[in-house]
Amino acid sequence: MSLVVFESAKQIHCAECRQGPLRHLVREAGVPRCLDCADLGHLVYLPRGDAALTRRSREASSLSAVVVRFNRRRRRYERLGLLVEEAALADAERACLADSEARARRRERDRLRRAAQDVRFTAAFAAEIVRLFPGCPADRAVAIATHASLRGSGRVGRTAAGRALDEAAVSVAVRAAVRHTDTEYDALLMAGVPRFAARARLAPRIDAILDGWRTLPRSEAS
Repeated sequence: MSLVVFESAKQIHCAECRQGPLRHLVREAGVPRCLDCADLGHLVYLPRGDAALTRRSREASSLSAVVVRFNRRRRRYERLGLLVEEAALADAERACLADSEARARRRERDRLRRAAQDVRFTAAFAAEIVRLFPGCPADRAVAIATHASLRGSGRVGRTAAGRALDEAAVSVAVRAAVRHTDTEYDALLMAGVPRFAARARLAPRIDAILDGWRTLPRSEAS
């Protein structure tokens, strides 16, 4: 179990030495203490971002702590970095420098592999859109699939249902695209109309567009 250090934006002082306001603090039985009073003052801060450096520093450090901060919007603690021994960080930096070229080549291979996977998945997502909505223009299907399946976006295409090409998930992506592109939904939001009220107001128009897309155009059907 890792030690946890909190980064605080509040004006908090150490309950033991009264030092403060503290940027980093430890809570022991709910009582805030500075790093020196918690016997962590000799550690150095390593921000997150370099996975290899973080892993090697943690492995080389006999004492370490995870630094977290509360995200009010997401209502959860998020990891910011590590506190590690200075010598461990120096050793990790030397090790990372020694094999930096090999790790760069591996990252490039991984990037190309993920890019190829994304291209195949986007094509499959677009094909499923066309299957469910044969009247949807091909370029719109590709645009919707590209938007919904963007890696790291958290959109419906990246959910488990989306990756499985679940019909409901694909339909949600198409409906969202129509809502934003073919109606004044965004303008209503900017005008202060509540989200659910705007959706209810535009639902008949969106349903009409989707119903039209569920059948082939007459020229193609014949």
